[in-house]
Amino acid sequence: MPTPMPVPSANPLPDDEAHLWIARLDDLRDPALLAAYADLLADDEAEACARYRLPERRHEHLVTRALVRTVLSRYAGDVPPRAWRFTANAYGRPEIAGPAAGGALRFNLSNTRGLVVCLVARGREVGVDVEAVDRAARCLDVADHYFAPPEVAALRALPPAAQPERFLTYWTLKESYIKARGMGLSLPLERFAFVLDPARPDSIAIEIDPALGDHPDRWQFRTLRYRHSHTIATAVERRSDDRAPIRVVARETVPLVG
Repeated sequence: MPTPMPVPSANPLPDDEAHLWIARLDDLRDPALLAAYADLLADDEAEACARYRLPERRHEHLVTRALVRTVLSRYAGDVPPRAWRFTANAYGRPEIAGPAAGGALRFNLSNTRGLVVCLVARGREVGVDVEAVDRAARCLDVADHYFAPPEVAALRALPPAAQPERFLTYWTLKESYIKARGMGLSLPLERFAFVLDPARPDSIAIEIDPALGDHPDRWQFRTLRYRHSHTIATAVERRSDDRAPIRVVARETVPLVG
């Protein structure tokens, strides 16, 4: 395995881009590398990691924390990964508390079996969700309880073989939106609906109940099928002066290596 190296000096993060970093958990098993990750953690992160009883969950948590620390340092080259400090907003979403060099950066994390992802942008709220494609069992039961009526109707109109993929698309999009809003499940999932056009996969619209205090034009959504094993959805905040879509750039990484 390559020797862990310092995070490179600051990478460019253009104002009209959001960068999606993807780490495969099965690629991150080397004991020396995992020890280097553990050395990056703050005390509260290490304590949280130790509380997981299952080794796979501890591994997932460790890689998630190493990923966000090394990703942020890519865009603030003078800040070593160990130096980042985090807080949580009123709904539990992690945010940067320091140092000041990271003030304009926004990030969001998601993990599932086999994969950890981090979405980062500058001066824009972001949300990301990832799910393994084999987690769509009983998709109609879940949709009936949590999706908006138009989404349930669109899902039931599909042939049974196509329903699990559409379910995961809806689910990850909905998760990406509530995470970008920073309000989690305090936003009722049935109060907003995604409208998909099969002929235009990049055309993803959202309808939002006005009571939720948001406008559909504020957000851009994308979905990605990763290696036929995972579905990823991203939500990126748009501003009134944006003249073109925000480019979402996906990259694989091994934290501390490359």
